[in-house]
Amino acid sequence: MSGAALGIEIVVVFFLALFLLHRYADFRKQQRMVLFGTLLAWYLCFLIVFILPLDISTTIYKQCKIDHEEHASVSPVTPLISNQTAGNSTTVCYKPWSYIPDGIMPVFWRVVYWTSQCLTWLLLPFMQSYARSGGFSITGKIKTALIENAIYYGTYLLIFGSLLIYVAVHPQWHLSWYELQTIGITAANTWGLFLLVLLLGYGLVEIPRSYWNASRQGHLLIKTYFKAAKLMTEKADAEENLEDVMEEVRKVQESIKYNHPLRKYIDTILRKCPVEYQEKMGRNMDDYEDFDDKQNTYPSEKNLVKLHKQVIYAVQRHNRTHVQWQILLQQAMHLEDVAKNETSSAHQFVHSFPSTEPTSWLSPYLYTPTVEWYWECLLRQWFYRLLAVLLSLFSVGVVWSECTFFSTRPVLSLFAVFIQLAERDYNYLYIEMACFITIFFLCTCVYSTVFRIRVFNYYYLASHHQTDAYSLQFSGMLFCRLTPPLCLNFLGLIHMDSAISHQLKEQTAYTSIMGSMRVLSFIANGFYIYYPMLILLLCIATYFSLGTRCLNLLGFQQFVGDNEMTSDLIDEGKELIRREKRKRQRTEDGENRRREWKERYGNTREDTASNRNRNEAAEMTETNYSDTVPIPNTNPNRRKHVPGRYLSMSSSRSRIFDDV
Repeated sequence: MSGAALGIEIVVVFFLALFLLHRYADFRKQQRMVLFGTLLAWYLCFLIVFILPLDISTTIYKQCKIDHEEHASVSPVTPLISNQTAGNSTTVCYKPWSYIPDGIMPVFWRVVYWTSQCLTWLLLPFMQSYARSGGFSITGKIKTALIENAIYYGTYLLIFGSLLIYVAVHPQWHLSWYELQTIGITAANTWGLFLLVLLLGYGLVEIPRSYWNASRQGHLLIKTYFKAAKLMTEKADAEENLEDVMEEVRKVQESIKYNHPLRKYIDTILRKCPVEYQEKMGRNMDDYEDFDDKQNTYPSEKNLVKLHKQVIYAVQRHNRTHVQWQILLQQAMHLEDVAKNETSSAHQFVHSFPSTEPTSWLSPYLYTPTVEWYWECLLRQWFYRLLAVLLSLFSVGVVWSECTFFSTRPVLSLFAVFIQLAERDYNYLYIEMACFITIFFLCTCVYSTVFRIRVFNYYYLASHHQTDAYSLQFSGMLFCRLTPPLCLNFLGLIHMDSAISHQLKEQTAYTSIMGSMRVLSFIANGFYIYYPMLILLLCIATYFSLGTRCLNLLGFQQFVGDNEMTSDLIDEGKELIRREKRKRQRTEDGENRRREWKERYGNTREDTASNRNRNEAAEMTETNYSDTVPIPNTNPNRRKHVPGRYLSMSSSRSRIFDDV
């Protein structure tokens, strides 16, 4: 099994990152460069989270071997180191099932870490500006990206230079490549830890509270009404913004005709517009006029680049708000259905409207209306409450450990206590599962906060393939900056980072690539130890919703229960949902009437049409027969039939309308 666990996790993590990227990005419309950069950033961060427990168990096994060697050097009896039991008198070091051979993990961590750092500090900012640029050529986009990132890179050089000068003037230190590398890693981890504590303090409280509120159907429905009112305002603003931008595009494309040198840029802009606007502009377009015939003022290429950027943003925002409105409308209707079905005595869940989401072929057999009623109306709320309680206990343990992890004697960190107890029995599976669950919980608190960040619609991660390129790459940058300090902080919680625990123990391969933080003692002994205690204050502020109340006072509409504006938005959202339900009901009634009309009169029309076709076929057959077979003239007064003439032109008046 040596190295097999590592290979399996590498493959599994790749598909996990690909699945999440598919949920938030649109593979058909996004640029390949954007998708590749974001996928690589997410993949590397998830690798660190999943592989670190294997590194910890392997390090514990190595420490066991070192302890046995030291004991053997002072004891006449040499203990046995093997995979089998050696009796009661001898202590055995068991090799973990996921043991990774020497030399693999240092190389693996070095590749993963430095690749992620190059992505987050160099490539992704450049790719972000490149994708957001409205240039029409690759050269123009590269130029714009370099100009936008000049200040960005200059700030990093200033910070790194300051730390470099601090080390250079220290009389006891001699600069080497190893120390320069450590300074760079320390600067990156310090920035990441600063942001990590802020996000973690919010997520430790908000995630358990979100599950507890999800168990309260009434509260969840009211909050959905509030979101509907806010989203409708944003949706109307997006539609108005799109109309304004399309009006500017119309004016520009009417002024620049087919033989103008800038016409190719106009065609590029038009291809980014919605189809209905393209058709409207195409109908009103007269490209037969020569641009030299009139003395018009034409926009410059710089103005067209700016317009191109506005079109991309306006179209993406309009599509995103439209999809979000449909999703939120479906959620509100479902919650109203749950409220109605709670009082049902039949224990059968009844939907007001059929679900628009695709279902698998097993759903009608497994997720029956009875099962759905018991889950939605009875079991779900209790499951969420139990999950909220467990997550709350986990959050309390994290806060306590963050405030006491610097104490090694006695050991106060709860996670360090659990790992050390399992280490005595060499229960590697428990160690790996405990480490993975803890790291996964910390990452969930941090990453969920990242996914909820929304800064004036400039950065926003939206599911159902509605996230733009800028937001995707920004999330990749944050992941790469937050994951290494998060894992380093976790190693400090379990006392496996010697820079914090000050213990002479075997270091993990992950810690070895970070270098010795003693090069910058004021960071290792000060900032890394005492700054995480700020989580306690942030958790208290989040519990009492101080940030939400401050934003509400500043004019940003937030969900605050005892606020008049919140009540008005709830009423407005309820009315919007009612209006949409009436509109959907009218549409459904119209479809039902058309279906009933087709079922009632469709067969009669089909029979009439078939009889008509049959009569016409018979008439044509009779005509053809009369044209080929001679008819005997028994009546001398009857006009002789002329071949090739229709029967309707004969002397018989009773057959004059037979061909109708």
